Amino acid sequence: MRFLSAYPKEVKVFLIASLINATGSALMWPLVTMYVFDELGRSMKDAGLVILIQSLGGIAGQLLGGSLYHKVGVNRLIVGALAMNAFALFTLPAASHNWTIFMIVMGFVGLFNSLSLPAIQAFIGFRFAKQRGELFNIVYVANNIGVALGTALSGFLADISYMLSFVMNGVTSAVFAVFFFMYLRRVGTGPEAEGADYKKHQPRSQSGWLLMGNTRIYLYMSVASLFLLVGNSIWNTGVSPFIISEDWPKKAYGFLWTLNGILIFAAQPVISLLKRWFAKDSTAQMTASALLYLSGYAVILGVQNYPGLILAMVLTTFGEMLISPAMPAFITEHANRSAPFYLGLSGGIGAIGRVIGPYFMGSLYDSGGLSPTAWLACAMAVLSTLFFIIHAYINRRLGSADQVTVSP
Repeated sequence: MRFLSAYPKEVKVFLIASLINATGSALMWPLVTMYVFDELGRSMKDAGLVILIQSLGGIAGQLLGGSLYHKVGVNRLIVGALAMNAFALFTLPAASHNWTIFMIVMGFVGLFNSLSLPAIQAFIGFRFAKQRGELFNIVYVANNIGVALGTALSGFLADISYMLSFVMNGVTSAVFAVFFFMYLRRVGTGPEAEGADYKKHQPRSQSGWLLMGNTRIYLYMSVASLFLLVGNSIWNTGVSPFIISEDWPKKAYGFLWTLNGILIFAAQPVISLLKRWFAKDSTAQMTASALLYLSGYAVILGVQNYPGLILAMVLTTFGEMLISPAMPAFITEHANRSAPFYLGLSGGIGAIGRVIGPYFMGSLYDSGGLSPTAWLACAMAVLSTLFFIIHAYINRRLGSADQVTVSP
């Protein structure tokens, strides 16, 4: 990853805004379960239901955001989604007095928060086409720094007021909306602002159903991501209760995620070497990512002690660092102007794994402890590897010349 001095000023400003927004988002998500259980006095089952509704809203937001990019325009979509997300967060204090309304508002929070994600990714891919791979990685790192800061601050804010965390999230979302409104007015939102690739491939209108027929762009990759996210649920519904059952201090679990955040920032040179030596293109990076996840889960299966969990976190974090920038980079490189649709579609399909994973992992842990969950995680990683290999083979065979085309 190059030093930021090598990039234009607008990139640096964009990264700062992304970091602020990620920090605000991270203020909220660790506290939702605690808020429902502690402040509202509901059961853990109810807390899980809220998370489920928010996750389903997020899936809908990914799918809708991708399909609306060219229909409503990048400015209105991004700014509008962020503004509506801020409004939903600001209404939470009033909504918390009615359980049904609270759940509905949380669903809207998930929807609006995800609505802008495909548009922002597509805009980066269009505007900075020659640097898209590096920039996706830098944005990913900046967002994770924001997540680390937000989760660290959330506990302090919760001691003062849960709602303060939610309102601060709304403030950062509103600030991000204002930033994008001013930023997009300055750089423009037409083809001239979105890079050479955008201008070369301006398709006529094409229906979502027709776009879905180009399965090689998204399907195998998205299913592979779904499997990975099912397997990655082992950390929350396998490793977390395992640490508690072993009577280890709860901070031992928190340290694993602290390690995750440190590695994402500090281990970039290692990832650069992996890309240079073993995974030069985005399809190879996805396959290598799945293999790293598999190796991490295999460590959990075979070495069920704390040093083993640390090693597993290192391996799976390397896998995360490879795949997170690779998927949007592949889509924006190969899907041309239809990239927003495919970014939303692939994100929505993959997120299904995050919704169903905890249920399967939790059921297996209840019946047999950590080992069955590790077996399931390994199986999911094997399936993910196979689908990434299929994805790479199909796209290599067809070649880059047969990119997404548009029918009249």
